[in-house]
Amino acid sequence: MAYDNQLADRIKDFFIGRQDVEVKKMFGGLCFMVSNHMCCGILDTTLMARVGPENYQACLQKPHAREMDFTGRAMKGMVYVAAEGIERDADLHEWLGTCVAFIESLPPKSKRKR
Repeated sequence: MAYDNQLADRIKDFFIGRQDVEVKKMFGGLCFMVSNHMCCGILDTTLMARVGPENYQACLQKPHAREMDFTGRAMKGMVYVAAEGIERDADLHEWLGTCVAFIESLPPKSKRKR
């Protein structure tokens, strides 16, 4: 599965200046790691947003958001946001801000060794 390069560039622009962001190809798309935690990603033109369990239900109520069911079951704390929900930079930044806030609430995680 491919991912939207334009959306990837917009997300990279959001993270400019952060030294703790790593971009990886995962899940057939692109994943953005923040402080070694999966933060968000892209599948085709859809944003995968890791919003956390406390924000999960509220985020599902937002326009263009739905359960992330990548494995066939809903993944609590993660939502898909359709392209229409992130067309404007302000909307994308709001979603990314929610993801980063959740990641920053997690304990530090060391980088995986291969």
